[in-house]
Amino acid sequence: MMRIEIKVKDRIGISQEILAIFADNRWNIRSLEVVSHFIYVHFMSNELALSDVQNSLSHRDDIVHCLSVDLLPTQRREAHLKTLLDTIPDPILDIDQNGIIVIINTAAQSLLKGLVITIEGHHIDQYIDQSFQDMLNSSMSNFSLSFLEHSYLADITPIFSEHSSSGVILTLRSMNRVGQHIALIQSREQAEFDNIIGENSAIRLLKSQTLRFSELELPVLISGETGTGKELLARALHNASRRADAPFLALNCAALPENLLESELFGYAPGAFTGAQKGGKPGLFELAETGTIFLDEIAEMSVYLQAKLLRFLQDYKYRRLGGTKELTANVRIISASHQHLPQQIERQLFREDLFYRLNVLNLSIPPLRERPDDIILLAAHFIKMAALQVARKVPTLTEQALAALKICPWPGNIRQLQNILFRAVALNDSGVIEKSDIDGALSQFSAVVVPISHNIAGSASDGDNFAEQPQWSDWNSAQEKFEGDLLKTLYPLYPTTRKLAERLKVSHNKIAMKLRKYDIS
Repeated sequence: MMRIEIKVKDRIGISQEILAIFADNRWNIRSLEVVSHFIYVHFMSNELALSDVQNSLSHRDDIVHCLSVDLLPTQRREAHLKTLLDTIPDPILDIDQNGIIVIINTAAQSLLKGLVITIEGHHIDQYIDQSFQDMLNSSMSNFSLSFLEHSYLADITPIFSEHSSSGVILTLRSMNRVGQHIALIQSREQAEFDNIIGENSAIRLLKSQTLRFSELELPVLISGETGTGKELLARALHNASRRADAPFLALNCAALPENLLESELFGYAPGAFTGAQKGGKPGLFELAETGTIFLDEIAEMSVYLQAKLLRFLQDYKYRRLGGTKELTANVRIISASHQHLPQQIERQLFREDLFYRLNVLNLSIPPLRERPDDIILLAAHFIKMAALQVARKVPTLTEQALAALKICPWPGNIRQLQNILFRAVALNDSGVIEKSDIDGALSQFSAVVVPISHNIAGSASDGDNFAEQPQWSDWNSAQEKFEGDLLKTLYPLYPTTRKLAERLKVSHNKIAMKLRKYDIS
């Protein structure tokens, strides 16, 4: 078979005249395409030569050239489209309006390895756990779907032809790939051991232990005060392990109420509860397949969820909320808490059996006040980062300013040091950070709540005292100042959102929201 391109001087009827020449020679034509100035012909005969066609047209002065081509324009576009589809790593299926699979890309074809089947030409319902018609009627997007007994996050894109539907494109994304995208959104920073700054002997030992633990597949419990960098250490451990190419998904157990935390971890089946997505939702155990789950503030987890997590850790099997199918997760669990878990066990706030399941390997991060020599390294690092963010020249730190940093007790640890230095750099115009700049920044973190009777109950006769009080611009700013000072004072005494909520007799969600608002941690 031969394909040719004929370039012509465009005029009415020239295509018919050329076809008439081919008909007189009794050349069988398989397909024909005509565009401006070009005629493309696909001949059926294997014996026909290009010279034969050129000779048949040689007497015409309206022929510019006659050349052999590999593909006709439509065939070339189809080949490019097929190549494009085959480069997409997600399985894609073209399905007609009756549910028949028309074509699949290479990624979808790879799912059939080891299976003696050809799914093109078959109905999609044979290979999925939901009805194709139900999916069309509900116009679902980002729903959970089982295809060939494997779970995927699916999208349906309708195909329209002349204002009517002629089918759909079904795109399947593996839970692992979705988990990797979520992990990328959670943190774009690559946490490596080099990112753990410090030359203190305790820090060097911590790095060494973490590197050894990265080679194991056992659960790890990280303990340390708020702001010491527990998540950074967990990410470094994951990135040094055999699971480094798989997702690292972090979840703060104190940030969500019990019902949402359960669905985030285990996912839920279609129709599990009012307001649930129609196609269900995968949980982190499913999305982090072959990767790592980091459960921060594990002590905040309710006793009910502690029992459910313990059951999961026994054989790594679980069911989605409202589901009946038992799933198995291949994940590593790293947990962390700033609380002393043995004390929580004594108070019957944390399960002892779960503690032993999580505490197979243990890492303890020293507070910043126990490593004052590392403050020089940390300060230089944070000042450089801050200057880069605010597009300024890196300022220098005076000896007096550094001394002020070293004697600070740092209740908020490294996170507080970072915030102090970012503020000092952002407000600095001289290129030199003085002790007064550090003192000014530190004063913003002092949480002294003046008794209400002194602030508000005074009368006009308290003129001198009233003049000493801060002058707020309006009611809202005064209320925000009071709320922020109150939370900064009480949070160290009641270091969990639930305890603080009980102390102030408000909801757990309100406390969590207010702590985020005032950046208190």
